[in-house]
Amino acid sequence: MITFIIRRLGIMALTMLCLTLVVFFLVNLEPNLRKLSISQTNMRATDAQIESWLVRNGYRDNFFVRYGEWLGVMPKQPLIDEATGEATARFAWCDEPTEPTYSGVLQGDFGCSTRFKVPVSERLVPALQATGWLMFYVMLVMVPGALIVGILAGMREGSRTDRSLSVASIASTATPEYVSGVIFTVIFASWLGILNGSTATREGITFTNFTLPVMTMAIYGMGYIARMTRASMAEVMTAQYIRTARLKGLTFSSVVVKHALRNALIAPFTVIMLQFPWLLTGVVIVEAMFRYQGFGFLLVEAASNNDIDLLLACALVSVVVVLVTQLLSDVGYAFLNPRIRVS
Repeated sequence: MITFIIRRLGIMALTMLCLTLVVFFLVNLEPNLRKLSISQTNMRATDAQIESWLVRNGYRDNFFVRYGEWLGVMPKQPLIDEATGEATARFAWCDEPTEPTYSGVLQGDFGCSTRFKVPVSERLVPALQATGWLMFYVMLVMVPGALIVGILAGMREGSRTDRSLSVASIASTATPEYVSGVIFTVIFASWLGILNGSTATREGITFTNFTLPVMTMAIYGMGYIARMTRASMAEVMTAQYIRTARLKGLTFSSVVVKHALRNALIAPFTVIMLQFPWLLTGVVIVEAMFRYQGFGFLLVEAASNNDIDLLLACALVSVVVVLVTQLLSDVGYAFLNPRIRVS
């Protein structure tokens, strides 16, 4: 298992390197650089002024040199003031060093946000904390609810309960978050007036302002996990050892709890672990809809304003979350299923 984890960590590092290189190339395409320059100068800037700003701030340096500086494997060079000839920081609001220094992702420096005029970490860390709380409550509602629905439906395949719960699961999965979010807002905020869609990051987390975003995301993801659990449970209930247990005189509830349940939860475990990457990126719609200032809201702001360093940081976080959850899923699956051998 240790060898397997080490090998997977090496593959993860190589994957992150390749993906970040691709993202770095895409966000530094010429149209993006021109848009950034215009936003930092003025809308009527001439081509000469745009080019001068890009050159002065290092965006015309060699691509691989800039990528190495962003990673932190090459020293980041300060800018030289044309008027005085002295070394200056690229962005004054970030307090960047005025001498060649290794200061990149590997050193914990994610760059400067041109949209918020602060270091990227000052906006990224609070946004991840806010989204972390949202993800926690979504998982707290979604996973137990989905497992209960799936187990009840799979215990007696083909029954009326199975058909009803299966229809509800398919309906919840087929309804996008932006549709269910609007429906829930109309019903619970406009008609009944018991909840509100105001941002919890500004007013603090309360039941009234946090229920709608949690409910919107939990119900959408619940259907898929419930369907996987139902299929796994139905397959286990037809296994030979279940029939043997029933013939020995064990009660139906005892057979389900002691014999069927553990084996039925092996397949949904992988699906549950893979919900974390979906939650991190899927919150974009929900956070924009409810003005919840988390990771998704920050990503929209960075993309809308072509904030290159902030976009790169968000992309790096997404890649790390996807790769780590896949590793945990593989390791957990090997432990839960004795028939799987890492070798």
